Amino acid sequence: MGPIRVGMGYELEVRGRSREVEQRAFNNVLNQIELADELGYSTAWFVEHHFTKGFSHSSAPDLVLAAASQRTNRIRLGLGVVLLPFQHPVRTAERVATLDVLSGGRVEFGTGRGASPLEYQAFQRPFEQSRQLWEDNLDTVLRIFEADGAPVTSEHEYWSVPDVGVYPRPHQHPHPPVWVASTSLDGYLQAARRGYNLLGMTMLKGLDDVAEDIAAYKACLAESGFDPDTRRVALMIPWHVAPTRDAAYENAADAIMWYMRRQVNLVAPPDYYDARHATHRVLGQDAVGRDAEEALEILRDHHMIVCDDVEGSRKAMDRLAEAGATDLICQFQVGGLAQEHVLDTIRLFASDVAEMG
Repeated sequence: MGPIRVGMGYELEVRGRSREVEQRAFNNVLNQIELADELGYSTAWFVEHHFTKGFSHSSAPDLVLAAASQRTNRIRLGLGVVLLPFQHPVRTAERVATLDVLSGGRVEFGTGRGASPLEYQAFQRPFEQSRQLWEDNLDTVLRIFEADGAPVTSEHEYWSVPDVGVYPRPHQHPHPPVWVASTSLDGYLQAARRGYNLLGMTMLKGLDDVAEDIAAYKACLAESGFDPDTRRVALMIPWHVAPTRDAAYENAADAIMWYMRRQVNLVAPPDYYDARHATHRVLGQDAVGRDAEEALEILRDHHMIVCDDVEGSRKAMDRLAEAGATDLICQFQVGGLAQEHVLDTIRLFASDVAEMG
């Protein structure tokens, strides 16, 4: 499939209480994406989270990406992901298609069901039905896209599409590439059975276990009649590179640990255990509960983060490719890291690690 593609991923963290800090965070990421577009990065991905003060203010990722689409020319725009159970499928189809039109066909359509019971409570959806709601909603969105403006009818307990045509139509025909986000083997296999691309992360279980899950995903693709070589696997990882490892730690260690402790607690709350071993807390939970120095070493050794020099970053990229990743989503802007350090690492990664020039 060729060399690993390198993109960037955003939670849109805000470390500070003022409106000025919040607004600066949005301006900073748009400037970062402009630079990444010039340097040849593949994709900018934005999550969707709600009610996550400080950790993620990315509640309307399509709007941020619409702004980015007008300041860039080549970089693809990743919805990573649309939380489908909370959206009406018509609104999802309309907004994704509009972004695709505005960007000239640069959208990657990531989908997911979310992991926050608070979101399900607020949007009045049953958490225990999250997977079915995701499946039903995605099926309806794709029917709308494939209808190409012709009327669509769909009746569901939580929505109705009453024999209407939906516009605009996406620039990409019949629709942008579909991705599914998951942190579990069960979710990987669900994506494979439907032939969708995969969005994953290493920060819960570490790369060795994730590599096993990717192998199972690819095997399931083949069993389901899809060519694994035509599907993409993206892994999202907090990443900081500097001229020396010491400099990388000095710049980013605090920001990375701030982020990791909040991320792991969000996707793996205190009562969460590894599905393979019901008595095991996942590796990421164990790591972030230790003191910062020990935690960082565990996280780095298992490729749950990368905080290193150029040579160490190159080795990490090679290891990710060996594990089956086709795409790398680097979280360069992590934990409110200072803009100067983020821009420096975007440039250094492009020139010396991925050699994009």
